[in-house]
Amino acid sequence: MTLRVLAVASEMSPLVKTGGLADVVGALPGALANEGVETRTLVPGFPEVLHALGAGETVLSFDDLFGGPAWVHAGRLHEAIVYTLIAPHLYARTGGPYTDAQGIDYPDNAFRFAALAWVGAQIAQGALADFAPDVLHAHDWQAALAPAYSHYSGKPRPATVVTIHNIAFQGQFPKELLAPLRLPPASFRMEGVEYYGSIGFLKAGLQLCDRITTVSPSYAQEIETPEFGMGLDGLLRARAEIVNGILNGADENVWNPATDTRIVARYDASTLSVRTENRTALQKRMHLDADPDAFLLGVVSRMSWQKGHDMLLANLPSMMARHSQLALIGAGEKHLEESFLAAQEAYPGRVAVWIGYSENMAHLIQAGADAFLVPSRFEPCGLTQLYALRYGAVPIVSRVGGLKDTIIDANDMALQAGVATGFQFSPPTAETLAVALCKAQGVFKDKKTWRKMQSNGMGADVSWRHPARRYAALYREAIAARS
Repeated sequence: MTLRVLAVASEMSPLVKTGGLADVVGALPGALANEGVETRTLVPGFPEVLHALGAGETVLSFDDLFGGPAWVHAGRLHEAIVYTLIAPHLYARTGGPYTDAQGIDYPDNAFRFAALAWVGAQIAQGALADFAPDVLHAHDWQAALAPAYSHYSGKPRPATVVTIHNIAFQGQFPKELLAPLRLPPASFRMEGVEYYGSIGFLKAGLQLCDRITTVSPSYAQEIETPEFGMGLDGLLRARAEIVNGILNGADENVWNPATDTRIVARYDASTLSVRTENRTALQKRMHLDADPDAFLLGVVSRMSWQKGHDMLLANLPSMMARHSQLALIGAGEKHLEESFLAAQEAYPGRVAVWIGYSENMAHLIQAGADAFLVPSRFEPCGLTQLYALRYGAVPIVSRVGGLKDTIIDANDMALQAGVATGFQFSPPTAETLAVALCKAQGVFKDKKTWRKMQSNGMGADVSWRHPARRYAALYREAIAARS
């Protein structure tokens, strides 16, 4: 019997993407189909989404959705049905999904994402004649009010699941918006949507859903502590029996060096020497010296304190003194952008920085870098280290969250056993990162051992097959619990 799931999310690759959330939401429907799960996904009608999907069939309409008319169009992405919430007054913006061109949050974000959640709840409760979901799966704070709207509607509802992709982003808004957000007065209490005197979107979903997931087993444990729980650790400890850590996977169709048309030379674990062509192309495109002996480190990341970029900056002088190169693409906090641009000027041909994002360059960095660096202070799962494994760029990561769960550290025993896939360091400080960088560069000089680590990583199963089975089992468990 096919199980039907409505996923609700603010991003879905390749339609709209600012981070790993989009990759997960885009890849899960195909992976779940192999487990007897039909997934349909509701996303906001951002301009790029409408451009990518084109005209669709109108399946729902609303005269007034938080200030204007709205429609839901049904279209297809690959084999999956995607519902697009078209609400020009909420989504027809020239900036990004969450911020304007200056990087400032839109002042009506509460309504923009409450609308997404509200419509998701309507579909979950039978608004469409041809689709009655067994499960409503809300991703992150932007969709997390959907279980709350379902809970307070008083109507029959499906099982509800909320996935935390990053608990640092919670969606908190003034309590005066309770009635305008179509939430009943009784919902504003600790057992409802109230969160430290405000309305907490993520908090509401975590409080009122049937199952909670996050994107790695270690992160599931970490967020139940004050250090990583960002104020929600008490709630998560209280609901610990329904908290599940399910690792993300990598989309093997998109991230496959043997078939990737975004890189210069395609290869697999048996033809690793071909990577040299991508390495040379990366140095040329990023204006790095054509140095075959340099230790070339790659970074693809949002620039932020969380991601540990300040620790990387602190290590640049010693890295450059040890004959290293750095190829970095990303954007984020302005002081970090400016510091890396200054480093590029200070170390021409050794440090290369691309402010912004390029999917083509992201693939080329994975295919051409010797090692891939993820020095995060916390990391729910991380996807770039999974891509690095696939592409033979040996990961250097902090021992937190999903980074700890996905990389086998090159300690002495792992190296002797021939099972290491990368390097871990802990705690996440500039000093421990320095030790890891030195160790990695030392192993890099041992070409036989380095090649073995590359082969180990490329042979690791980082696909969606196992996570999809876990999600399918979780859905059925949640449904059974409501029976």
